[in-house]
Amino acid sequence: MRGKKQKEPVGMNSAEIFAALAMLEKERGIPQSFMMDKIIQAITTAYKRDHEGVENVIVDVDDEHQTLKMYVQKNVVEEEDYVDPFNEMPVAEAKALSGKYEVGDIVNIPVDNTEFGRIAAGNGKQVIIQGLREAERGMIYDEFNSKQHEILTGVVTRIDPRNGNVNLRIGTGAESTEALLMKGEQVEGEEITEGMHLRVYVVDVRRSTRGAQILTSRTHPGLVKRLFELEVPEIYDGTVEVKSIAREAGSRTKMAVWSHEENVDPIGACVGPKGQRVANIVDELRGEKIDIIKYSEDSAEYIAAALAPSDVLEVTLSDEGKACRVRVPDDQLSLAIGKEGQNARLAARLTGFKIDIKPASFVEDAE
Repeated sequence: MRGKKQKEPVGMNSAEIFAALAMLEKERGIPQSFMMDKIIQAITTAYKRDHEGVENVIVDVDDEHQTLKMYVQKNVVEEEDYVDPFNEMPVAEAKALSGKYEVGDIVNIPVDNTEFGRIAAGNGKQVIIQGLREAERGMIYDEFNSKQHEILTGVVTRIDPRNGNVNLRIGTGAESTEALLMKGEQVEGEEITEGMHLRVYVVDVRRSTRGAQILTSRTHPGLVKRLFELEVPEIYDGTVEVKSIAREAGSRTKMAVWSHEENVDPIGACVGPKGQRVANIVDELRGEKIDIIKYSEDSAEYIAAALAPSDVLEVTLSDEGKACRVRVPDDQLSLAIGKEGQNARLAARLTGFKIDIKPASFVEDAE
């Protein structure tokens, strides 16, 4: 009975390994020498695993002829000192190979080509596939890391029923990656469903074992700023500058703007013709109110503007620290403070001043 023909090892021969590494360097920017070092490490480890007791294995890389050869190294010893057949060779046996060998020399014994081909094929292929995956993950990380503090649109793929965290798919095809919108970064009361498109602000991009991990937010003040950049050409080109934003997501935002050109009204630019620009952003933020005020280098003027829609009669700045007292008409005290103190709170965060609001009728205690 004739024996079956031995199948070639599934994988890659030496020439294919060199070709694959050249492709990785050209298309992915991974140096061939870096990948070759990984392959050598993998195949020497695999050989030692299959041949317990062998300690010294080397791989000879011939770049010119694109060949790989493996050798087991043995130390030449005296006959009476010969105890380890895996790593030692008696001097007589060494001299039979070549008369030049003496005690203390190292003999390189070639590993059988068929065995080496099998080891190189399996492990070389594995290392190259792993290198390709790492390169892709690295490229995706680099791409999205450059998008920190930008707005991205993602598709909701999953809502965790336990903690309410939302998973989003950002990008398409091989370039896509997962993003996470944690419960604490979601606007309270905002309804999110699987399959919907959602604009999110990229807070951070981290490396993980599965590639890039993108952490996003719907509550970050930066989301409002980026939405205005997309909607208002004057902000995008730098004519109008967003100086400060204070936000209570889902409820109200105050934004201070400044124009670098006298003939451009910063508030008018943000509001847009017939209020369309700001209306588009309010829609995107599901009805969140937005107060746009004019920034001023004059702190008192800036604080007065920040307390809109209330009128301000007087702003007295403290001699020490960033604090002030503001007087407003008696009938506008509740308007200046706002519901549950929101208007005063946002104005303080916007300006960086601690604001004490008093009615016009307030009389200082004699003490």
